[in-house]
Order: sequence, then structure tokens, then C-alpha cells
Amino acid sequence: MTDEARAFWVVEPGQGEIRRESLRTASHDEVVVQALFSGISRGTESLVFTGRVPESERLRMRAPFQEGEFPGPVKYGYASVGRVDRGPDGIVGRTVFVLHPHQTRYIVPLSSVHVLPAGVPAARAVLTANLETALNGLWDAHPHLGDRVVVIGAGTVGCLVAWLAARIPGCEVQLVDVNPARAAVAQKLGAPFASPGNAMREADVVVHASGSPEGLQLALDIAGVEATVVEMSWFGDRHVALPLGGAFHSRRLTIKSSQVGQISPVQRPRWDTRRRIAQAMALLADATLDVLITGESRFDELPDVMVRLANAPGDVLCHRVRYE
Repeated sequence: MTDEARAFWVVEPGQGEIRRESLRTASHDEVVVQALFSGISRGTESLVFTGRVPESERLRMRAPFQEGEFPGPVKYGYASVGRVDRGPDGIVGRTVFVLHPHQTRYIVPLSSVHVLPAGVPAARAVLTANLETALNGLWDAHPHLGDRVVVIGAGTVGCLVAWLAARIPGCEVQLVDVNPARAAVAQKLGAPFASPGNAMREADVVVHASGSPEGLQLALDIAGVEATVVEMSWFGDRHVALPLGGAFHSRRLTIKSSQVGQISPVQRPRWDTRRRIAQAMALLADATLDVLITGESRFDELPDVMVRLANAPGDVLCHRVRYE
């Protein structure tokens, strides 16, 4: 017995298509998931779509259920929400999050599905992977009570980092972006907004998530003495100049990378990825986060949507894909 599915593939840099696939019969410890929604992680997926994954990172950049190889053809993505159609007793009919590419139906091990908590709608759960990244980044930043925390870059991940930081008692949090339209988003998230020229100085912690060299320069400029700059942007194959002259050494600044592929060292002895995803999903019970989902399209439109998001994203934060 086989099922038919359709999946989005990057055929070659800058070109995608929907392909039909036949699903094999699931084994006793697997589940069949019918997709309801998926989310596009615009920064990373745009780099994948345009063929900008460096050869040195192609193995590390593989998504859990990726098929094909970079730069293409490749089936990529990691923010799928669906309903379990077949599987062991107790899981059928449940709504789950899976780190799976954009596909209408798929088979995964039971251990790879994460049941959504009560109060978290499927449509919002597409933010799970982004929130997990933000959570890990804030662990890496390690802010303390009362710290001045500046987040540079009001994309989806930057907004989520600022939202989390603003919930820490006593922290003075600021979200910085070149796009003044993000001020309304920041307000709803409870994080004061500033343009780069008005960014708070002498910050205790700076999180950089703008994906631009100018943002990194600003992060170093506003960091206080012996402060940490956490770099959450991934530049793909771009070379970025680090401005390490001036007061960088005299102020004893630290630049720390953050990547969601591993648990932050401060939490690693006690946390695993499953616990981290569960925490991210629990945080999604806050309906405020719906402000970060700024676009939606049908699955069949993905080839054209990815071209637009890669080349002219406009004010899109998280783009949601709807499966019918």
C-alpha cells in the first residue's frame, strides 16, 4: 500500500518545483503525517534556494529529513505542522510539529514528532523552529537580571530574541532595525524599538541577527566594556569584514557565535533538543506571537513564493504555507 505525496524541491539555484512522490508503507514505529502548515525560515531557506550554502558547510547544514544535495536538486525545510493519520495507538489524530521539508504527506519515526501542547494552534506552531533558535541564542547570550540588552535585526529570530529578553525582570531591552515599520511589531512584543542611529550605548549584551555587515559594526560600536556580542546571523558564502580595530581590544569585547544545531553549553548538561523544542512550543501559547506571521500562501504557490522571498522579501517576517 502506498500513498501519494507532493514535495517542494529546489531544482537548481533560484528555481523550485513541486514533485510527486510515492510513500512506502509505514513500519510499526513510524507515523504518517498529513501536513496542515509549514513555515519558511526566510534567511536560511533563501540562502539554500539561491545556492549559497558553502561547500564546507553542506554536511552540517543538512536538515533532518532532507533529500538530495546542495546546491540542488534538494528538498529542504524544517518547520512542518501536521496531523497524524496513521501510527501507534495514542498518537493518531494528534497535531504535531516535525522538522521536515515542505511536503503534503510524509512518514517519520514516532520519535521525531512533537505533540503540540493544549492552547497552541497549528497555524502558530510554524514558529517553533525559529523560537527554538531564539531560545538557544538567548542561552548563549546569558543576560542577567537588569542587563541592558540590544537586539540588532528585527527579523523573525531577532524579534523572538527581543520578546524573550523583555520577559526577564529588570532587563532594559531594545530592538534595532533599519526598517521603521518594525516599530509596530516591537511594540506588540513589548520591546522598545530604535533606529540604528538611536541604538542604546554601553549595552551589557548585544545580539546581532540582521544578517548585514553594518549591523555587526553597530553591535561592536554599542557594546559596553567586556560585553558579549552574540552573532546569530548566518552569512552563507558571503565574506564579512570584522571591524576589530578602534576600541575593540581596549574594551575587551567578546564575539560569540550561536547556532541551533547544538544545545548552548550553559544548558547542555541537562537539556536535549527534545526538551528544547517542548519549551519552545509551550512558549507559543502566547497569541502575541501571531504578529510575526506576516504572509501566507498555498503549497502549490511555493515555487513562485520562494523566488519572491529570496529576491524581494519586502516586510515579510515568517511566511506560512497552507496545505489544503
